[in-house]
This record gives sequence, structure tokens and C-alpha cells, in this order.
Amino acid sequence: MGQDAFMEPFVRASGAFWCKLYLLLVVGACSGLKVVVPSHTVHGIRGQALYLPVHYGFHTPASDIQIIWLFERHHTMPQYLLGSVNKSVVPDLEYQHKFTMMPPNASLRIDPLQFTDEGNYIVKVNIQGNGTLSASQKIQVTVDDPVTKPVVQTQPSSGAVEYVGNMTLTCLVEGGTRPVYQWLKNGRPVHSSSTNSFSPQNNILHIAPVTKEDIGNYSCLVKNHVSQMESDIIMPTIYYGPYGLRVNSDKGLKVGAVFTVDIGEAILFDCSADSYPPNTYSWIQRTDNETYVIKQGPHLEVASEKVAQKTMDYVCFAYNNMTGRQDETGFTVIITSVGLEKLAQKGKSLPPLASITGISLFLILAVCFLLLWKKYQPSKVIKQKLEGRPETEYRKARTFSGHEDALDDFGIYEFVAFPDASGVPRVPNRSVPASDGASGQDLHYTIYEVIQHIPAQQQDHLE
Repeated sequence: MGQDAFMEPFVRASGAFWCKLYLLLVVGACSGLKVVVPSHTVHGIRGQALYLPVHYGFHTPASDIQIIWLFERHHTMPQYLLGSVNKSVVPDLEYQHKFTMMPPNASLRIDPLQFTDEGNYIVKVNIQGNGTLSASQKIQVTVDDPVTKPVVQTQPSSGAVEYVGNMTLTCLVEGGTRPVYQWLKNGRPVHSSSTNSFSPQNNILHIAPVTKEDIGNYSCLVKNHVSQMESDIIMPTIYYGPYGLRVNSDKGLKVGAVFTVDIGEAILFDCSADSYPPNTYSWIQRTDNETYVIKQGPHLEVASEKVAQKTMDYVCFAYNNMTGRQDETGFTVIITSVGLEKLAQKGKSLPPLASITGISLFLILAVCFLLLWKKYQPSKVIKQKLEGRPETEYRKARTFSGHEDALDDFGIYEFVAFPDASGVPRVPNRSVPASDGASGQDLHYTIYEVIQHIPAQQQDHLE
């Protein structure tokens, strides 16, 4: 290692050291010597150099500054590594090439770092002036190898059937110390549940039993203090279905499970369901209480010009050969001679049944209106009846004077004009002749005039 590379950590630390020292002098002016370390735990990588920064400060005049580094393993006595007085370094000869320090900077450099270097490092600073001030700090050092990229294995590798089979995912790592395992599904952590469980080290994930909801992208994240790696994404094979079986068509008008097709038009039906592996499909036709298979596969074409019946019933049957489950759905095809564009207007208008219902209601309302109109137009009815009878019937004399019984005259009267065949204009009733011979000059009369004048004619004749 060159001298510049060796000195670089100490040079970087010098600026920080003087800034830290200034703060210690200001903040800790009343407390004497202070020693500060950025972290009490430092993680290092085996084979690389590790730098342990230390800062100290004091406010009293000092003639001598002594720095001492000690190392202790678990359940052992501290061991001297190196020390300094002012700028003179006194190392332990056993470690003189491994541990270095550049006073008055108290930071320590370890190079190279080995597993045996893991433990607690103690730094002690003594200041000699009017008296002796001492302070110390302890730093824990861990040493690890970076983890390698993990690999996930699935058992059984051929897959498992939903609600029947179980599945085990195992995360394998070749290199790395103290690995910590975490399972991810679609990028999110997997937690324990009624179907998910983990091994003590968390490197094995058990799914029992598997369901459709367990389908997803799984990965294993492995990390330690100095590194982390994630495995490639895998998708376990889970067999399920069929779910949501349905039939669709490229033409025709669909209302529920009924398809209306124009006569002479060929229509293609498609049967599908959510399933893995894909289902096998069978098309069944029902006629005269009999059923028979007409085609295999997810598609069925019906040519309406070749169909004798106008209404046909079909069934789509789906079967999953891995899960052993099956499902079926039925539908009806109606062949019509009325153009579907007129009935449906390309699917935007009412269905044929609604159109027929609307027309029927319109006819019923029209008939009711006509009947009501005739009922409340009596003048026209009376006029038609009177015009169809001879006028002599209205002029025939009666044997009563017209007022024998007032009850006979009680009622509702309406004035109606009688047409005259000769076209002679109407004259006042006072000029009515006493003779019936003037039939060629018939006058227009009202019902009231008939009631008034016929008795008068009778009275003149009797006189």
C-alpha cells in the first residue's frame, strides 16, 4: 500500500477531528476531557480495511497526550495493541503491521480485517497538565463475508392441486455469514397465516394447502450486516379451476342466456373459464329431451340457414384434467327473420319482446280512446239515426195533447238540425202549414220544435 493511501483516512479524520474538538471545548468546557466515537458498533468485511474514528477534546493546558488502544474478546482480558505519547507511537510488535494510528489523531486503522479481529476495541486518552484527565470509549467490531445470490427451490417441482396439495419453497445461499432470510411475494413481505409457515431460520416457506390466491411471483431476500442479495423470481405451479364459465358470441343479440340470430347468418360462440391448465371443452345440443355432443374445443359455429328449428338449446361443458373439476353452462339460440339491426339497432334499442309489448299497448289505448270518443258524441249518433228514418215518423199525429203528463216531458233535450232534401232554408215555426201535403217543402226542425208543434197540428186537425 502506498503512503498516500495509508494516510488518506487520517487526513480525512483530521478535519473532522478539529471540528469535533472545537465543539467539545465549547460544550464540555466545564467537564474536562471528552472522548467521542460516531458509533459503538462497526461492521467490517473480511479481507478489507476497517477504520475506527475517535474524537476527543479538552479545555486545560496539556503538556502530554497519551492514547492507548486495547482489544478484548468475549470472556478474555483486554490485550494491548498500540499506544502513543504526543506524536510517538509505541505498537505491540506482534501487531505493528496490522494496527496503525497517527497521533494526535486517536483513530485506528485495521488492515486486513479477519474473523479473529472481531471483538471489543477500547480507546483511552490521558491528558497531562496541572493534573491528569482520563476518558475512554468502547467500540464493538463484527466481521462478515458478503452473502451470495440465493437460489429458490420448489417442492414438488411439478406443481400442486388447489385445496389438495402442499408446496415448500427453500432458499439456498452458498456464501455469506450470519444470513437473515425474508420471503417476498409480488415484492411484498410474506407473513405467517393459516396456510403459510416458516422454518426457524426463515429460509423455508411451507404453504399447506395451496390455493389460487397463492399464485404470484416469489423471491428470497438474504442479507447480513455488510450486504444483501435477492434471488430470481419464481412462480410456483398451482392447478385450479374451472371458475367463471361463460359463453360469448361475435354476432347476434344477447339477452341473458338467449342469443337472437338473423336467419341465414353464421354465428361463432366462444366458451371460456378461469382455469389452469386450460380446460377441455365439449359442446352439447339438446333436442326432444335428448342430448348429444356435437363438437369438441372452445369454439362452436352455428350456421342458421342450415338449422331447421327456430329455437335451439346448447350446453358448454368444461373439464380440468388436473384438478378433476368440471362445470357447465346452458344457452338458447333463437333464429328470427326480422333484421336484428331493426330490432336492436346494433344493440342500442329495446329487445324484440319490448317492441311487441309497446305496439300492443298502443293499439289497446287507441281502441279505448275510440270507444270513449263515440260514447261522448251523442249528437252525431242521434243525427245519424234520425237521418236514416222517414220524416213522416216524426210528424205522425198522436192521440194526446202533449202535456197530459208532465213526467213524460221530463228529460235532457238537445237541439239537432234535420237535413232537408229539397235544400229549402229553414223558416220560423209560426209559419208551419196545417196541411201535410206540402211535403216537397219540408222544413228544418229541432227536437223541441217536434215536441211543440206536433201536438198543435193534432189540435188543429181535431178542431
